[in-house]
Amino acid sequence: MSNQILPRVVRTPGAVLMGLGSILGTGIFVSIGLAAEAAGSLALLAVGLAAIVATFNGLSSASLAANHPVSGGTYEYGYHYLNPTFGFIAGWMFLAAKSASAATAALAIVGYAARILAPDSGVETALPWIALGVVAAMTLLVASGLKRTNTANTVIVSLTIAALLTLIAAGAVYLFGTEYISPGPSSESPGMLGLFEATALMFVAYTGYGRIATLGEEIHEPRRSIPRAIIITLLVACLLTVSVAAVSLGTLGADGLAAATRDDAAPLIAVANKIDSPAVALLIAIGAFTAMIGVLVNLLLGLSRVVLAMARRGDLPGPLAQIDAGSPRRAVYLVGALIGGLALIGSVKTTWTFSAFTVLIYYAITNLAALRIAAADRLFPRIVPLLGLISCLSLAFFVDATVWGTGLGLIAVGLVWQWVARHLRTKDNG
Repeated sequence: MSNQILPRVVRTPGAVLMGLGSILGTGIFVSIGLAAEAAGSLALLAVGLAAIVATFNGLSSASLAANHPVSGGTYEYGYHYLNPTFGFIAGWMFLAAKSASAATAALAIVGYAARILAPDSGVETALPWIALGVVAAMTLLVASGLKRTNTANTVIVSLTIAALLTLIAAGAVYLFGTEYISPGPSSESPGMLGLFEATALMFVAYTGYGRIATLGEEIHEPRRSIPRAIIITLLVACLLTVSVAAVSLGTLGADGLAAATRDDAAPLIAVANKIDSPAVALLIAIGAFTAMIGVLVNLLLGLSRVVLAMARRGDLPGPLAQIDAGSPRRAVYLVGALIGGLALIGSVKTTWTFSAFTVLIYYAITNLAALRIAAADRLFPRIVPLLGLISCLSLAFFVDATVWGTGLGLIAVGLVWQWVARHLRTKDNG
């Protein structure tokens, strides 16, 4: 591993903006519609429950980052507090989860952009291929050494929050003057199973706070700044998400919101159109487009760095650790190919559900590692990571059985690869 240490230049406000920049993207602009499809009239409750689960995990991440402030997140925490197997699974699941999230972002970028440029073009039939083109373009930019600055992130977050606040205000005015639509679907309520599935799907919408923890090596005064930044980020994200969900469900109902998500991956545009406000629809489309471009670039950067770290440890092929002209281009190209392949699935529900399962496994390992922190070094009571561990493992298996079955198969494939790679290294060293 490299002995170079990154400078601690990010303070609490900057960390909060980085967290919000990672949260206020695909999750809030897409996942509310998926939650409505799964839970119907219970969708708003699912949003709140997901926030509680995210809080447990956020506090566990904060404790780990404060005590072991290095880049790499749970991949490094697993190695440090548990063992190489858990560390590897965490890194493997991070790559799967965030690649699926990035594919969802690419599909949603096209969906929202189409609402601006060609609302009646029938673009949804070509959605996967256009999304693949977006991924390819962003991959080339990141491979060339592109880095998102704090200034650019501030602009993106500010525009996104302005768009969401505008939608909330316009929706509240609209609902005040009309009859509130019951958020439940006309069909039979999906009950508790639907509630827990929706909670798992919504949980992913909050997990951008993990970016604060993965920046641990660069946070100024990490023991104080990281917990504060994560709590502020979660509070702001929760208030915005609950408010947007309430307005969206009240305007379209669960069926309408779910249909808008399935049809063109742009449910909030459908909300603005129902309000009959072209200006709000345009602002939402622009805000969603810029936010998810930022999320996609951010994920390409983050994922390629995790690939780089895993290659350096020998958990992935060594050539992926090569750096060309200041950029890990091979790692970037691999990540871009993976994201592009997932985008070709063409379904935001499939990619987001897969992301939900894998990210829940990732954070289960986060909580397990937090339980190993010495009592004198804990920032929060031991019950916090314990509840986080139980909730993550429980929710992971409320998603579609095909998805979690595929996820478990992916873990098995990863462990076989780790075993092979370890024995090859032992043979070479011998």
